[in-house]
Parts: sequence; C-alpha cells; structure tokens
Amino acid sequence: MVFSRSDWRLMIATVVATVAAGVTHFGKIGGTVIPFVVAALALALLASLVGRSVEALGDRLGAGATGVVQSALGNLPELFVVLFALQKKLYDVATATIVGSILANVLLVLGLAFLLGGIKHGPQKFGSDAARTLSMLLVLSVAALLVPSLTAALGSHATKAALHERNLSVVVSVLLLGLFVASLPSAIKRQKAGEAHAGAGETAPVTAGAGEAATAAAGTGESTAEKADAAVTASVADKAGDGEGAPHGPSWPLAVALIMLAVTGVGAAFVSDWFVAALEPAMDSLGISQAFAGLVIVAIAGNAVENVVGIQLALKNQSDYALSVILQSPLQIALVVAPALVLLSPLVGASFTLVLSPLLIAVLIMAVVITVLVVLDGESNWLEGATLMVLYGIIATAFWWG
Repeated sequence: MVFSRSDWRLMIATVVATVAAGVTHFGKIGGTVIPFVVAALALALLASLVGRSVEALGDRLGAGATGVVQSALGNLPELFVVLFALQKKLYDVATATIVGSILANVLLVLGLAFLLGGIKHGPQKFGSDAARTLSMLLVLSVAALLVPSLTAALGSHATKAALHERNLSVVVSVLLLGLFVASLPSAIKRQKAGEAHAGAGETAPVTAGAGEAATAAAGTGESTAEKADAAVTASVADKAGDGEGAPHGPSWPLAVALIMLAVTGVGAAFVSDWFVAALEPAMDSLGISQAFAGLVIVAIAGNAVENVVGIQLALKNQSDYALSVILQSPLQIALVVAPALVLLSPLVGASFTLVLSPLLIAVLIMAVVITVLVVLDGESNWLEGATLMVLYGIIATAFWWG
C-alpha cells in the first residue's frame, strides 16, 4: 500500500480542514474569529503534509538530495503566509513571524520536549558535540541575520549604512543563501558516506536540514556533523511511520510524491491567502496586535504539527534526535526563509528588510543565548523545560499590546 494509516489520517484531516476553511472564507460564516481559527488549523495540517511530501520526494530522489529539497520546499506554508501578509502591508506581522518561528522552537517546543521528557524519564542526556554544533550554528546564523537591525538601531541616521537598509538586507540575504548553496555538495557527500557505512540493522541517512549543510560550510569536524545527520535521519524515519518505530521514511513512489507536493503546495497558497484575509478582522475582534499575531499565532500555525515530532521523540527518550529536529527549524528560518522573503517581497509589491524593532532584537538574542547555555552541558531536565516555556510566555505577553 502506498500510504500508511497515519498518511491517510493526515490527508483526510487536511482535506476536511481545507474545505472548511474555504467554506468559512467564501461563505462569510462564523463572524471574524471562526474563519481565522479554521484557516489556522488547515494551514498547520497542510504544513505537516508538505513536510511529509518533501521527505518522500527526497527519499525517492536519493539520500544526498533530501537536504536540498527539504530546505527549499519544507517551509512553503510559512513563506506563503508572510508573502500574503506583506502584500496586505502587514509588515509587523511579517517581521514578528520570522522572530516568532525561531522563538517558538528554541523556547516553547524545546521547553515542552525537556519538560515532558524529563517528567517521564528523568534527566535526559544528548550528544554534547552535536548539541554544540547545532547551537553554535544557530548563534552564527542569527548573528548574521541581525546585522541590518543592529546597523539601523545603533547607527546614526546620518550615516550611509543607516540609509540603505534594503540594500544591506539584500546583500546579507544573498550571502546567507550563497553560503547555504555552497555548503550543499559537502553535505551531500557526507550523507552518501554515512549511507555507505550504515549497517544492516541501522537506518541509512535520508535527510539533512539546513543546519547540517551549514555545518559543512563552517568547517566543523566530520564526526560531529555525522552525528547531527544521524539525529535528523532517525527523527524523520520515526516521524514518517505509524508511530510504531517504523525504520524508514514515507515509501511513496516518485510520481506520488511529486503530485502530493504540488497539490499541498497549491493548497497551502490558497489557505495562506484565506488565513491572512481572516487575520486582520480577527486581530481587531480579539484586540491583539500585529506583533503578537506574527510572533505567536502565525509562527505556531506554520510549524505546530511538525514540531510535535520533536516532543514525541523526547517522550520516547530519544533526546539526541529530539534536539536535532527542534533546532533544525530555526536554522532553516535564519539561513533560508528570511533571506528568501527579502528577495521575493518585491513580487508582491512590498519591500521587506531584515531590520527588526529593538524589542524583537533583544528577545531574539536573549532566546538564542539562553538556548545555547541550556544545551551545552549535554543534559536536560524538566525544570529547564518549564523555565524555557515560562520565558516564552512572558515574551509573548509582552507583545500582546504591540
């Protein structure tokens, strides 16, 4: 059978939610809040189905190609949402979504994984080398992402640099994407080597996120990089199965994977438009700010279902894999999604830059630094998880009013 039980469940739920989102949008049913909630649910399910399609496509194309495919297409729903928000001139929503996607992973999701895993299994240990690699890559990528913001915030408006925010953002975006592309051959080579050494009872590497690609470019040790690759591999294999420890990713034929990706991509585009259309009335009705909507609601809706995987892995006491899965997403946001939005924004009549507000800069730096401090010791417990979640709640509350 082409599709597993979990595939069928996800597809049926996605179709039902998407149809309901279309009905509430075009039929003007449910006032201002219900269309927004239904569209957010449909978007979360579509994001999960897009991710599963990308995994299946990469698996059929070969181990080395998966990282390219996943990083390029895995965040389509989030890209669509931000582009439609920019089209409607919701700039605060767009910038807050970029920061919120990073915060949701490094504070909320990582905190939940540590909390639930710690309660069930006690203190959990993970490879300190892989943790150090992932956290350092996160620091470096976010630091590069923040250069335009710091230039605008700390430089005098009389200086030439402060007057060219758009140009600086474009240069930073091109360099980040160039770094990512330049690192892909090394990542593919490393994956093929890992696949060749996989034993009969082991899972061969099938995927690599932006973090692994950047690892190669950054010149980190090969053994550390291979550990990170193995972590992502196992997480994807587990995610793709029926929740019963399936050893391999989605075994869809290539044609099925391509058709599914095309259908879910088109569906994500439509639902993203409906979601953004319902966003403004919902914000007015609920009295929330653009910043809160982007930082919390949009960021979580675009990643919610996928992020459950990291928590499930922590509950299974697979803390290495959980950490790698959770930290790959913010790495992809910083290295691929944010730069892509800067370059694509003129297509929707907008001019998106990487310049963030001072508070967004502060919370992003704080979250990344705290995450590094938490994971560097190679051990987690429930109290660390609870603290990360409390910090996320405090930051989210600070943005409620704008």
